[in-house]
Amino acid sequence: MKRAVFFFAAVILTATTYSAKLCGVVYDKQNGNTISKAKVLLVKTLGVKSTTITDAKGYFDFVSLENGEYFLRIEKAGYEVYEKKIHLTGDKEIKVELILKAKPLEDIVVNQDYEAVESTALFNTKSSCYGEPVGAGIGYAGNSYDNVATDWNTESYDFIDENNFKNTLSDPLSTFSVDVDRAAYANIRRFLNQNTMPYPDVVRVEEMINYFDYDYPQPDGNHPFSTSLELGVCPWTKDHKLLLVGIQGEKMESENISPANLVFLIDVSGSMNSSNKLPLLKQSFKILVDQLRSEDRVAIVVYAGAAGCVLESTPGSEKAKILAALDLLEAGGSTAGGAGIKLAYKIAKENFIKNGNNRVILASDGDFNVGESSDAAMERLIEEKRNEGVFLTILGFGMGNYKDSKMEKLSNKGNGNYAYIDNILEAKKMFVDELWGTLYTIAKDVKIQIEFNPAYVKGYRLVGYENRLLNKEDFNDDTKDAGEIGSGHSVTALYEIIPADSDETVGDVDELNYQKLNIKKSNDLMTLKLRYKHPDEDTSSLIENKIGISSFGKISDNFNLAASIAQFGMLLRDSEFKGDASYESTLALAKSAKGKDEFGYRNEYITLIEKAALLCK
Repeated sequence: MKRAVFFFAAVILTATTYSAKLCGVVYDKQNGNTISKAKVLLVKTLGVKSTTITDAKGYFDFVSLENGEYFLRIEKAGYEVYEKKIHLTGDKEIKVELILKAKPLEDIVVNQDYEAVESTALFNTKSSCYGEPVGAGIGYAGNSYDNVATDWNTESYDFIDENNFKNTLSDPLSTFSVDVDRAAYANIRRFLNQNTMPYPDVVRVEEMINYFDYDYPQPDGNHPFSTSLELGVCPWTKDHKLLLVGIQGEKMESENISPANLVFLIDVSGSMNSSNKLPLLKQSFKILVDQLRSEDRVAIVVYAGAAGCVLESTPGSEKAKILAALDLLEAGGSTAGGAGIKLAYKIAKENFIKNGNNRVILASDGDFNVGESSDAAMERLIEEKRNEGVFLTILGFGMGNYKDSKMEKLSNKGNGNYAYIDNILEAKKMFVDELWGTLYTIAKDVKIQIEFNPAYVKGYRLVGYENRLLNKEDFNDDTKDAGEIGSGHSVTALYEIIPADSDETVGDVDELNYQKLNIKKSNDLMTLKLRYKHPDEDTSSLIENKIGISSFGKISDNFNLAASIAQFGMLLRDSEFKGDASYESTLALAKSAKGKDEFGYRNEYITLIEKAALLCK
C-alpha cells in the first residue's frame, strides 16, 4: 500500500559581514526528532563545493564562506532530494524552510550511498494476533504503514513482566500502590480503531479495568473512600477463584471543592504538528476551560526550542482571554521539556493557593529531546515539587513517536494521573464527565496490603499492577510514594486464587531446615489493609478489615465487567495465564455486564472486543 508521509526540516542560516557562517538544524516535523546523517551539500555557482553530514542532533555548519550565490541540497535515504537557491550577503540573516517528502514505499531500495534504508515485511509472528518487530529501535506494530516497520516510528513502552503465582505459606502478603491511570485503555482503542493489534507492552491490565466506573457504594464513614469485595469462579480457569477488591472515592460536589491553581504546560514542538496532537490538544483544553469556576485560575506555559509563559495566571471567569491564548499556539521547534517543567512549577508556586488544588497539567507526545530530558532528572524535579504541594497530571497525544514509558514514569512521581487522549470524546470524558476526579485529589499515597490465609488459599496472583508493586515493609513507611485517588474515582484490583485443596503445585521449594510454618486456625479468607494520607498531610491513616470465608454473596455486574476486561487484556498480551480465555467468552461476559451504560463506554468496549477477534482471524 502506498502511503505519503511528509517531513519538515527547518534550516536556520546566518552570515557574518566578511566571512559568512552557514549553520542549521534539520529536524522532522512529523515526530519532532532531529534528522541525523542527512547529507548536506553546498555548491557555489562558480563550482566551489562543500559537503557535510548532520550530526546526532541534526546539526550542521559551514564556516568561512564567501558572499554570493549558492545551491543548498539535502539528501536522506528514503526521501526525495531537495534543492534551494541561497544568496549569502555579509549583513543579512537568511532563514529557509525546507520540506522533505518521503518516497513511495515501492520506490525505496537499498542504496550504497546511505547507512540504511527502510524495508518491508520485517515482522515475525509471535502469536496469531499481533506482529513483533525484528531488530532494536524499530517501530512497534500499529505504525502508519500496514505491517511495515519504519525508522521514524519511535513509540516506546516499558516491558511488562506479568505477575506470577505466589505460594501463600511462604509469601502471604501482597502489597501494591493503587493506580487510577487510564492511558493504556485509550491507547489500545487507538490501535484497534486503526485495525492493528496493540503491542503487548501497551497493555497494562489495571489501567484497562480502571478506565470504567463501577457501581460501588459511596463512603459513609470517616474515610474518603469505601471498599467492596466479591469472590467468584475465575472465568478463564474454572478450578480457580477470582477475588475483586473495589475502592470507591467520595464524589465531591464542585461547590465543595477548593479553588484550583492550574498551569497548562503545553508541548508546541515540531513533533506536535499533526491533527491528533496540538489541534486536538487545544480543543481538549477548551473543554476544560469551559468548566472552570470564577475562583479557579489558569496560566499557560509552552515549550519547544525554549520555554515561555504565554498567559499569566488568569481567573477562570476570563474564559475569552484563556481561549484566545490557546488559539495562538502553533507547533515548531525542538523539545525543551525540562525547561518547560521547571517554568511551569515556578509559576504554580508563585500563584500557590493554600489548601487549594495546585496542579501542573502537562500535555505532550512525551518526546523530550532537548535540555534536561533524562528520566532520572525529571523524576527528581517532580518529586521535589510534589512534596511542596504541586501535583502533576499528564495527558498524552499522538502516535508514531509517542513516549508512553516516559509519560507514565513522570506521572507516577507527581502525585497525579496519566491519560491518553485519542479523540475529542475522550477529552469530554476527562474534563466534563470526570473533571474533578481528574483534577482534585481526595487521598494520596494510597496503598493496599492483603494477607491471605493459607488454610483457604494455596496460591494467588495479582492481575496487573506490575509497575505498582511495593515491598511488604513499604506499607508502613510513610516516606514511600504511592498512588492517588481523585473525587469520585474508583479503583479495582483482581486476584486469581488457587484454593487450598487444589492439587496444583505453587512455587515449590525445599523444606526449611531451621523454622516451621504454622497455620493459625481461623475462618478468615484474608486480612485487608489500606493506608492513605489526606492531600495536605504527611502521616497516613490505616483501615484494616478481616474478611471471613462466608462474607461473600452473589457476584454483580462489577465482577463480570472487571473479569471480562482482565481476560481481554490477557488475550491481547497472549498471556501465559490466559487459560481457557477466548474472545467469544470475553464478549459474552462483557455483554452480560453492560448494564445501564449511561455514556456508552461499555458498548464501545464490546465493539473493541469484536474488532480484536476479527483481527486475530
